[in-house]
Amino acid sequence: MSGFTGLRVLALESRRAAELAKLISTYGGEPVVAPAMREVPLDSNTEALSFAEGLLAGQFDMVIFLTGVGTRAVLSVAEAKHPREALIAALRKVKVVPRGPKPIAVLRELGITPALMVPEPNTWRELLAALDEAQKSLPEFHLKGARIALQEYGVSNPELIRGLADRGARVTRVPVYQWVLPEDVAPLQSAVRELAAGKIDAVLFTTAVQVAHLFQVAAKMKLEEPMLQGLRRAIVASIGPTTSEELQGKGIPADLEPSHPKMGFLVKETADRATALLAKKRQGSTFA
Repeated sequence: MSGFTGLRVLALESRRAAELAKLISTYGGEPVVAPAMREVPLDSNTEALSFAEGLLAGQFDMVIFLTGVGTRAVLSVAEAKHPREALIAALRKVKVVPRGPKPIAVLRELGITPALMVPEPNTWRELLAALDEAQKSLPEFHLKGARIALQEYGVSNPELIRGLADRGARVTRVPVYQWVLPEDVAPLQSAVRELAAGKIDAVLFTTAVQVAHLFQVAAKMKLEEPMLQGLRRAIVASIGPTTSEELQGKGIPADLEPSHPKMGFLVKETADRATALLAKKRQGSTFA
């Protein structure tokens, strides 16, 4: 057997939801559509504009960039009101700490050298550990009393913020949003409940933001752990490395990425492997 025959497939796509649902149906699946995001203009990011003003005024000692997409976004917002050269010059005057390879790549394009490298798998735990090690070997790398700007994208990380505060830092969150939750979150809430109940067989993630928003809604519903169990039971298909990285950060490794990062390939290749993947994943599952 091949295809989605008899399987319920969750699609979190917004703009191309109808197209994705049709593809799922073409391969014999039952589409469960729950749009996970809507676009907002970058210039509505008042926190990013406030960060830029503070950076230029010398109000920060350190800037931590958590994601490559967020790094680009915060700079795009800032450049709407301030010259890029001035922003780069201001960043060179502070300690810039990227969490992983994505923000490092963006910073290198700008000619900014990271003050610290965080080891793999580049989670908030490795970030805090790297900062602790730097404090031991570099006297100027103290956190007590340090004014830290923390770039966020999607969902805040309370553990990281708490860890920095426990070390004496004064943290300013810089959330950057290109995408927010849809105005009607009822379909997404229903998807969380169905995942938690083990009623979803496959989930197609076409962007990392969908991952963040799904977990954000689940956390608010206090269903994050049951939903995690449901995801571990289902096929988790990711459009590409950035989305897979977001899933991995939530404790869910992607079961597959398509040979090309396109929606059609994602659906077809997931359908082709669905039967074998489900059989493997559900051995010993409490939902089986």
